Amino acid sequence: MPRPIITATAIVGALTLIPLATSAMAAVDTDTYREFDQFLDVFNRVKSEYVDKVDDKTLIKGAIQGMLAALDPHSSYVDALDYENLRIMTEGNYGGLGLTVQMEDGAIKVVAPQEDTPAARAGVKSGDYITHIDGKLIYGDSLDEAIGKMRGKPGTKITLGLVRPGRDKPLEVSMMREIIVQKPVKWEVRGDVGYININTFSESTGADTRAAIMSIDKSLGHRPLGYVVDLRENGGGLLTQAIAVSDAFLDHGEIVSQRGREKTDIERYYAKPGDDAHGLPVVVLTDPGTASASEIVAGALQDHHRALIMGERTFGKGSVQTVLPLGPQTALRLTTARYFTPSGRSVQEGGIEPDIKVPQISDPDYKSRPVFREADLRKHLINEMKADNAVLEEDSKADPRFAETPEQLKKQGIEDFQLYYALKTVARLGGAAQVAAATRPVAGPAKPAAK
Repeated sequence: MPRPIITATAIVGALTLIPLATSAMAAVDTDTYREFDQFLDVFNRVKSEYVDKVDDKTLIKGAIQGMLAALDPHSSYVDALDYENLRIMTEGNYGGLGLTVQMEDGAIKVVAPQEDTPAARAGVKSGDYITHIDGKLIYGDSLDEAIGKMRGKPGTKITLGLVRPGRDKPLEVSMMREIIVQKPVKWEVRGDVGYININTFSESTGADTRAAIMSIDKSLGHRPLGYVVDLRENGGGLLTQAIAVSDAFLDHGEIVSQRGREKTDIERYYAKPGDDAHGLPVVVLTDPGTASASEIVAGALQDHHRALIMGERTFGKGSVQTVLPLGPQTALRLTTARYFTPSGRSVQEGGIEPDIKVPQISDPDYKSRPVFREADLRKHLINEMKADNAVLEEDSKADPRFAETPEQLKKQGIEDFQLYYALKTVARLGGAAQVAAATRPVAGPAKPAAK
């Protein structure tokens, strides 16, 4: 059965880690035993009559994967490779390209390239399909096999053949493998505006966000005019870290509630006293790759009127996955709850709608490249609040502010229009000179948060 890779992706949930022993075990009744009898009948028939010999381990693993795939897109069986991917997401490094991928109808699809990695620098984009690795067709390979071919010794060359929806011809890009280091938070100063880029919610993201705020103050020698917090292409990660990041900008109130199967099964999380950003203005950038834990942050800051959400509607993943260990290197990744923003909104399917819609007009492919969200996934959870996606998708008249072409923007030195617009919005608080300083092209990546 196809299954997604467990990394910080647009389909990774707000994860919680608990031992299996603490979960409630479902009661088994007589009807269930009858179903088990049927399962064993099928198992034995396959064992005795399938065209090729097949071992018990393969059949049982396939049955487990099939059972979980029947639930929703985010519940899955975590084997040794997935366990390693989960470790990478939360704490580790690896030799590779910096790509997050998933299997879709037998093809390897790019969910997102990690910022400042070989894949991102080579121009690989979300939604691309990888068809060839080093000139060899990989269609039909398992997800594990494809990942294994892309990872490798740092300094070795690899060529990917890509099919990009909206493009007539295939693409070919070459790059060198590198040690991919998880840097969940980067920061820099643009004029008197602090820019904080959060690209995943790993175990240090909350602390790194607070460190970034302090580093911006120290770099300027005074407090900034405000902050731009970039959550674009951030597919989520640990629920605890989404709460910690939200808490860095809030000094009171609910951040998120987590609601399980029963009406009484509600857990609420609150901000602690003290706003690390001192109440200064905040703009949060979002796009269709902003998912799950990222949506918790955007929803909390939006509901508390603590930040202006800018960009595009988010992915719409409003469920929580719990990782239940089964053995030393296997686990069950199960959807156990839905989460809700402080005002009681579920972002499932509908996502977070920005306060100010700003398209990424600096991307030549932004109009032709298809956008994928939670609602496009098979067997996704239904939003019980009945969000009207037709209204969410409704386009208004063309905004003259967003009429320039990528070529015109490039001549002005604008490579990232959404970031440019967000920086300009905050910098206006300091006047024309600050707008010019904040939107001046800056060479080089943002700095990682100080440890």
